[in-house]
Amino acid sequence: MDKIEQKAETMKTKAKALLESIETGDKSAVSYINANKYIQHNLMVGDGLAGFGEVLQALPGGSAKVNVKRIFNDGDYIFSHTEYDFFGPKVGFDIFRFENGLIVEHWDNLQVLVSKTLSGRSQMDGSVELNDLDKTENNKALVRLFVNDILIAGNVNKIKNYISESTYAQHNPNVEDGLDGIDKALAAMAEAGMPMTYTNNHLILGEGNFVLAVSEGVFLGKHSSFYDLFRLQDNKIVEHWDAIEEIPSRADWKNANGKFGFPQSFCNINISENCITA
Repeated sequence: MDKIEQKAETMKTKAKALLESIETGDKSAVSYINANKYIQHNLMVGDGLAGFGEVLQALPGGSAKVNVKRIFNDGDYIFSHTEYDFFGPKVGFDIFRFENGLIVEHWDNLQVLVSKTLSGRSQMDGSVELNDLDKTENNKALVRLFVNDILIAGNVNKIKNYISESTYAQHNPNVEDGLDGIDKALAAMAEAGMPMTYTNNHLILGEGNFVLAVSEGVFLGKHSSFYDLFRLQDNKIVEHWDAIEEIPSRADWKNANGKFGFPQSFCNINISENCITA
């Protein structure tokens, strides 16, 4: 294992330990956070270590459960896919940014866990095997194009350029497997007068065959944040997980950092002016 791989594994270990400390109460994991610089983008949590501590203190004793299902590295970032019992059962994605071996920034997106889905799959099951590390940048580029071309521009006639026609495992609880499942879901929302709209893509992170897209838009008439995790195989998307979260009005924010605010270097170059918006 070379130095870059060692650094990535160390970052994964620290991020996972911090998440699991919500359940275990392991206070040593807090040492992985830079106490002088911890920027919080969960808008319902106060900034810094104080905000993190307040949330933990508000949890009923012994109620929290944390199961980190998938965890990945992209440069100075760790992104994870986790099942929680955190003020109720949830699924979520967390993103941590590291500087000098310590966590300095955090983003997340949480959604209520449901027991019944249209595909019959859970919101967390499916592949966990990481491979194709040499294809990371190509896979990130394909997902970036998919988000911009299909989800934002609405060129659904091109969807077969990105998603496998033979294998597409869906973990969104309200969408069936396959391309037909996407068509049915979009049609149903449009018919109800509440189409799902993506307006901006703020971030693409990836490791090997897994790529996470962080986007902004409108869902069920509400300003929302979309975290979409894709698994790719042979240059096509073959599996999808997500979490959709309403963005609260600014008056309700407990920090002033915004929901997104990613550094310019990780933003989609075509919409980089949106990197510092809510």
